[in-house]
Amino acid sequence: MVNFIIKYLIIAVVIMFGTKYITGIKIDTFQTSILVALAMGFSNTFLKPILKLISFPITVLTLGLFLLVINVIMVYLVAYFIKGFSVQGFIPPLLFSFGLSILSTVLGWFLDKD
Repeated sequence: MVNFIIKYLIIAVVIMFGTKYITGIKIDTFQTSILVALAMGFSNTFLKPILKLISFPITVLTLGLFLLVINVIMVYLVAYFIKGFSVQGFIPPLLFSFGLSILSTVLGWFLDKD
């Protein structure tokens, strides 16, 4: 449980400072970045597999490139539900989702050891 809290606090800090370098993504407060980190984790855990299953034929036809669109959709979905988090364009949320997935993977290597 402690590793979960540490992981999402680190992700929230990186989101807060990382969005300053990605134009097109704005976060108001640190509390908003914590909510964004938790909402992205929730949506990637529960909603993304459903979207991948539904869009499987399109993903096969595009040789997997449609998964990039799904990542952007997940960021826009979180931005829709969380006030203080705004997203514009296609490339900024794509970069945001790449950075977030890389960070989550690296933190998972170090913090999710049982």
